[in-house]
Amino acid sequence: MNAWPLLWVLLAASVLMGGGWLWQRKTANAGIVDVLWSAGMAVAAVYYALVLPGAALPRVLVALMGGLWGARLALHLARRVFSEEEDGRYRNLRVRWSGNQRNFFLFFQAQAGFVVLFSLPFWIAAHNPVAHWTLWKAIAVVVWLVAVMGEGMADSQLAAHRMDPANRGKTCRSGLWRYSRHPNYFFEFLHWFTYVFLSIGMGTGWVAVSLIGPALMLAFLYRVTGIPYTEAQALRTRGADYAEYQRTTSPFVPLPPKH
Repeated sequence: MNAWPLLWVLLAASVLMGGGWLWQRKTANAGIVDVLWSAGMAVAAVYYALVLPGAALPRVLVALMGGLWGARLALHLARRVFSEEEDGRYRNLRVRWSGNQRNFFLFFQAQAGFVVLFSLPFWIAAHNPVAHWTLWKAIAVVVWLVAVMGEGMADSQLAAHRMDPANRGKTCRSGLWRYSRHPNYFFEFLHWFTYVFLSIGMGTGWVAVSLIGPALMLAFLYRVTGIPYTEAQALRTRGADYAEYQRTTSPFVPLPPKH
């Protein structure tokens, strides 16, 4: 297994995040970190596919699926970052840290490390020597399609809700948001199983390591940067309306709403 590309990705991501830190210092908008993380993941997927020694088919699939997923997410986030004020999660950090730029620099550099950590499933799958189509590769493609289409649909539905002035202060309950408080997060989590299936053929140990993708994403969404911060901000801005939404709607997996 060739580990050198992981180091190069870390160095490139560190430089990229350094530039992002300078940009947020000038604009007071740390949301750029999410755009850069997504873009860094897309580039990492393509880079691994180009330089690693796996068979052509799994490398092409890693490049296409990892690259397109990351690029779509980066573009979606960029539209929000460049057209809206700083996300409430980062405004709260700015208040908590009293605007301390050293803390923000370390935060941005930590995201560079997370690019490497989350890209490990890409790296493993791009070593896969199995050159022909298998049932597992077909399942990987189906999972990727469902996940990316579901996440894209959830993002579009929320964006349409936010653009309507009549919905100001109201919680989105249409489309997928009727069945989950965070359908975008659910499909993001589902997406990472793509690379678990693409890794089959590398041996049980490496397939187990590829599970770091969905496991880490679930942990981050539930405990670190996802649901807790998002819902705390929603309660601050939408109060009782969001509390009622919490009472009736599944937090993660899409399920029929409670009455």
